[in-house]
Amino acid sequence: MNTRTKRKEASCHGTTDEIIAGSKRVILVGNPNVGKSVVFGNLTGNYVTVSNYPGTTVEVTRGNGRIEEKNIGIIDTPGMYSFLPITEEESVARAILLNEDSDAVIHVADAKSLERTLHLTLQLMETGLPLILNLNLMDEADRLGIKIDLEKLQSKLGIPVVATIATENKGMDNLRRAIINIPKKSDKIFRYDATIEPAITKITRLIRGNYRISNRALALLLLQDDPEINDLLEKEENKAAIDKIVEETKKFFSEPLNYLITIQRQKIINEIVKESTIAVRPERVGFRERLSRIMMSPITGLPFLLLVMYGLYEFVGVFGAQVAVDYLEKTIFGNYINPYVTKIVTMIIPWKILQDLFVNDYGIITLGVRYAIAIIMPIVATFFIAFSIIEDTGYLPRLAMLIDRVFKKIGLNGRAVIPVVLGFGCDTMATMVTRTLETRKEKVIATLLLALAIPCSAQLGVILVLLSGNIDMLWIFAGVMALVFMLVGFLASKIIPGESPLFYMEVPPLRWPKLSNVFTKTYTRVEWYFKEVLPLFILASVFIWIGKITKLFDLAVDLLSYPTSWIGLPKEAATAFLFGFFRRDFGAAGLYDLKNEGLLTGVPLLVSIVTIALFMPCIAQFSITIKERGWKMALGMAAFIFPFAFLVGFLVNLVLTTLGVTL
Repeated sequence: MNTRTKRKEASCHGTTDEIIAGSKRVILVGNPNVGKSVVFGNLTGNYVTVSNYPGTTVEVTRGNGRIEEKNIGIIDTPGMYSFLPITEEESVARAILLNEDSDAVIHVADAKSLERTLHLTLQLMETGLPLILNLNLMDEADRLGIKIDLEKLQSKLGIPVVATIATENKGMDNLRRAIINIPKKSDKIFRYDATIEPAITKITRLIRGNYRISNRALALLLLQDDPEINDLLEKEENKAAIDKIVEETKKFFSEPLNYLITIQRQKIINEIVKESTIAVRPERVGFRERLSRIMMSPITGLPFLLLVMYGLYEFVGVFGAQVAVDYLEKTIFGNYINPYVTKIVTMIIPWKILQDLFVNDYGIITLGVRYAIAIIMPIVATFFIAFSIIEDTGYLPRLAMLIDRVFKKIGLNGRAVIPVVLGFGCDTMATMVTRTLETRKEKVIATLLLALAIPCSAQLGVILVLLSGNIDMLWIFAGVMALVFMLVGFLASKIIPGESPLFYMEVPPLRWPKLSNVFTKTYTRVEWYFKEVLPLFILASVFIWIGKITKLFDLAVDLLSYPTSWIGLPKEAATAFLFGFFRRDFGAAGLYDLKNEGLLTGVPLLVSIVTIALFMPCIAQFSITIKERGWKMALGMAAFIFPFAFLVGFLVNLVLTTLGVTL
């Protein structure tokens, strides 16, 4: 990590280039779920650029705004609780503060949780960076009877304090004025005890380099054994003398210095909060709190989850995967686009072999573009609308609390609900998010389950189309997938070595989602997903065309026809499984065509759906698995998943046919 004054130049899809040259630069920081993205949207008007921070899979949002005819570049960082990072998101947020030029830092804080949020405020003040404290969610604080004396708090901290309700755009003009009148560095210093404070002073005097943050902040991080700061100063400073001071200070205490510094910081915060706030908690529990408890209770939470899943099915599975897909696929493409394009291509290109590249059974337009736009896009769009609403209401942390006990049986904890739920949107993205899990064991188990038993929204949408109108088939499919998820997870937790994870997650208050925020999130996610999926569908069509010409396609289909027929399916289904190597949803869409042709019905249809849902992950997810877990682990998972999917298909076919079940 480079924390010197010289600006970091590395970029990944651009890092600093998106912000207008010459503009003032502001960095937003704060805990998760405090409304940073809403503040960012109010200041910029939209999400301008979302890209991964260099060398990580963590997304950072950058944009530009104008305040009083002045350009303001704004960076929205990932959520962080402390300047001493634990998660990758916190490391990225701190790296931005340490490496990128900024004229001011805005700490977006939860007004109703001032005692907790001031820990980060004090740490940011210690860095010496110009700081504005933005107390957001003031409406929620008011509902709890919490009154904050802004002038008193500003006086105690020595930095500008601005109150906002970002979702209603209230107080944003005051925040804009504070940004224009960017504050000077605070000269307020909060001192620690008679042993730690002299150590800070000694280390501060030994640091000779020119760094973006203050020597005092660096000294505190060194006393808390920050590995990144230790590595940095190892190269730049007289580290031996500094290490001696740190070790001598540790000898005075039985507890870790990090713990002692936090406790002493808490005493300072308690005094500030006592003098600047009045909290009058309402005597009776409000509707939102009662609803929150219902969501997390084992008795009432499960029925509520089933209700949410039913709503998700109706919106995504019925409206998105049936109504929208049927109209786009059959009416728009079937009646208009495909016949028109086929006619034009056959008129322009006289050779059948080249015609097949663009139209007919496996053409780029008639197959690749049709699948991507008519089948995939409406499903992905409806899923991300629903997911954004669920995300903004605060239901996901409550779901994590609800299923934590169950997930512990399979070597995970409630935090794993985030990548699992994201997997129903995009398994590739969800595999990257497994980085947020604490232990290697968790990451491996979660990656395996995502690759095996979590169909992405595009594939799931096609599956729901295939299962539409047959509720018995739907329940059997859901039961098999749930059983596989739990069984494989349980066995993996027993086989894979490693320690059991701990679980901690902040539960934010329930909120009404802001429609503009839902729309913005959905638009950016669908745009990203569509940019990813359309080229792959086109590429898959080209590969299939090449495979048909060279006969390699036919050879691969012949090889796949053996396990396909072994589980009771027609040999034509082997083509759909081959499609699954390119994308899971591509293969499911192949089954969709076979159903329309009358080749798959009843038990064989269900068997094919179960098998392809468990089948190999798509190329993109496999690539990310290699990146995250390594070649050996990725190939090992693939070697397990391929035969296991057909084994489960065989068992489902055997059980249903033996019992004489008709579907």
